[in-house]
Amino acid sequence: MRILLIEDEDGIASFVTKGLTAEGHSVDRAAGAKDGADLAESRDYEVVLLDLVLPDGNGRDVLARIRAHTPEVPVIVVSALGEVDDKVTLLDLGADDYLTKPFAFAELSARVRANARQGKANARTLLVGDLSLDTKTRVAKRGERAADLPSKEFALLEHLMRHAGQVVTRQQLLDAVWGFDFDPGSNVVDVYIGYLRRKLDEPGRPSTIETVRGAGYRVPA
Repeated sequence: MRILLIEDEDGIASFVTKGLTAEGHSVDRAAGAKDGADLAESRDYEVVLLDLVLPDGNGRDVLARIRAHTPEVPVIVVSALGEVDDKVTLLDLGADDYLTKPFAFAELSARVRANARQGKANARTLLVGDLSLDTKTRVAKRGERAADLPSKEFALLEHLMRHAGQVVTRQQLLDAVWGFDFDPGSNVVDVYIGYLRRKLDEPGRPSTIETVRGAGYRVPA
């Protein structure tokens, strides 16, 4: 995943960057408030690690800018300020997590993974390949095609996208979208899959939603 580290202490920044890079992550580092906020606004990150005491500003101001620009990105405050009031204040201002210095890298890594998972779950826009779904406006886009989706089509596509790469059975889709007491013999899932394909599939390209014979449906990851 791509991570932004806003930290002015070179030793800590090197320690964190080496550890996260060794785990396969891509880390951008900013040593000040302005550079950190500018990077957060110009690039897409899955997690931001934010120190509070920076040479050219306050981490609280950086947090405010990040929240105004990309409210869904998880922000983990990493600070020597460990009083309960400090933690409460930052969480109330929009931080997703708070880690007090000094810390063990294993704990930092675990918090990064947990917050990244939560960030994906809460993201306004779901992205799978060239398929996107805005969970607020219910607009789905694939290539040059865009469609406003009614509630059931939206819920069906959202469920498939949140399980991208996995085969989801008709019964699982019935339970998730129409409810557990819906007639299991109904072909409503197949009908609504057809609606989505007509709106989003493009001639000459693989279907937005694959049929896995005898099993169910899948949005390719």
